[in-house]
Amino acid sequence: MSETKRIFIGGVGYTNLRDLSVGPAVVEELKRLDWPAGVEIDDLSLGGPIAAVHRFREAPLYERVVLFGAVGRAREVGQVYCYRWDGHLPDRDEIQMRVAESVTGVISLDNLLIVGGFFGIWPPDVVVVEIEPRDEDWGPEFSEPVRAAITPLIQAVRRATLASLDDLSTSPDAAWETDLSLPFRKGKADRQ
Repeated sequence: MSETKRIFIGGVGYTNLRDLSVGPAVVEELKRLDWPAGVEIDDLSLGGPIAAVHRFREAPLYERVVLFGAVGRAREVGQVYCYRWDGHLPDRDEIQMRVAESVTGVISLDNLLIVGGFFGIWPPDVVVVEIEPRDEDWGPEFSEPVRAAITPLIQAVRRATLASLDDLSTSPDAAWETDLSLPFRKGKADRQ
């Protein structure tokens, strides 16, 4: 009898801040899909990295964590990028700055990775899926390039969750190919 693999999928982002709202919005879409037992999905934006530290310290260690959101890194707008986080942490001053930003309400995938890494909450297998944003203004709508990339983003998160990723790059500039071998299946409620 095989043991159920525990995997956590976490979206990160603002609410009502156009493309930077991808994380929380896509969490809801992901929850409507079929997933194997052991997969948990949640929005890690609320409470920031400190809340995540408390949450993950109280839970048994996951085998893989997949984190996703919109992150501006001057790449191709609307492109989905996927990489394995290498666990590298900056110096203590920058870590302290990231904690301070988090406490003041800055929602950032990088802050979550760094603060969580400092406190040792991540398993060795952390996969990051990012989409390059265009619009970071107030508003509920995604820009057209990001809206067009929502399905590839969902497919990338699904593949990052379910596939063997032994050869996955650790570079944030690694664009994700969308010809995915894993099926994109809607949840039971959506198939009726």
